[in-house]
Amino acid sequence: MTIDDIEGRTWRRACALDAVPEDEGLRLGTLPPVAVFVQDEEVFCLDDTCTHDTYSLAEGWVEDGAVECTLHLAKFDLRTGMPLRPPASVPVAVHPVKVVDGDVYVALPNAYLTKE
Repeated sequence: MTIDDIEGRTWRRACALDAVPEDEGLRLGTLPPVAVFVQDEEVFCLDDTCTHDTYSLAEGWVEDGAVECTLHLAKFDLRTGMPLRPPASVPVAVHPVKVVDGDVYVALPNAYLTKE
């Protein structure tokens, strides 16, 4: 596997691509939590906690390039993490993603904790 290094980040295998349901999220066992999303064959990785209220975005709905939090219906852009609808007003972090041989890899900040 060849993935370019990104300063301050470490590439981690997240999951098999087919483990992520289309138009839904898959929460990973990291601290802070992150989630992988697939829509229209594109793969995204975001911090998994809604910035409006502590709730998992992986539990939300994915549609039109965004994930909607099921708690209060805040919506975030999958590419940028920017809030698209209140009550959220603060973006969530986005992380680089690569798919290699059917596996999803995410480049997480070195400060994020992962299970080995």
